[in-house]
Amino acid sequence: MKLLLIEDDAHVAAEIRSALQARGYSVEHHSDGRHGQEAALLGDHSVIITDRMLPGVDGLDIVNTLRRSGKSTPVLVLSALDSVDERVKGLRAGSDDYLGKPFSIEELVARVESLQRRAASSALTRLRVEDLELDLLERKASRGGRRIELTAREFRLLEFLARHTGQVVTRAMLLQGVWDIHYDPQTNVVDVHVSRLRQAVDKDFEKPLIHTVRGVGYSLYP
Repeated sequence: MKLLLIEDDAHVAAEIRSALQARGYSVEHHSDGRHGQEAALLGDHSVIITDRMLPGVDGLDIVNTLRRSGKSTPVLVLSALDSVDERVKGLRAGSDDYLGKPFSIEELVARVESLQRRAASSALTRLRVEDLELDLLERKASRGGRRIELTAREFRLLEFLARHTGQVVTRAMLLQGVWDIHYDPQTNVVDVHVSRLRQAVDKDFEKPLIHTVRGVGYSLYP
């Protein structure tokens, strides 16, 4: 349970760290926006807590950068700007919760615990590879925060590849797992669908995710 705290007020940061560590959390702390944003992008945190007004990079800019990069880590924004308009602005920037200053430390802890539970529940219904995300309940896919329009079959194909990330998947495996065909029909149906899927997933992105393994099959990996 590793949390990231980005807060430039030393007294507030110490109070938050003490309360969270007492509940078993590991807390990584940065006091400026630039280093905090770098940690948020590179780290694997269960929840991020960031102040709104920070030296270097503003808290909402950090949230915007995270969401554009495809990271869906829950973010709690802390701010002395506590009007309804400011709360709405924070939520629309991509934050998951917004807590006005001054706040009760017990309320902050409760909100962090709520975000943690929500993230754990969401992880069971989502698949993620780099900046590609699949919502298994809504049957929707997106990359870099941008919706990818797929047919039902294409989504099943992408889901199968995502569940085998980093593995080489043969055409026979795809026929069985996606089409429920347990023999070789001697058609190029797999190749045609993978080609369409590659256009949908990798087009306009510098880094391809779907790779052909010549003579064997396909693989999805960052």
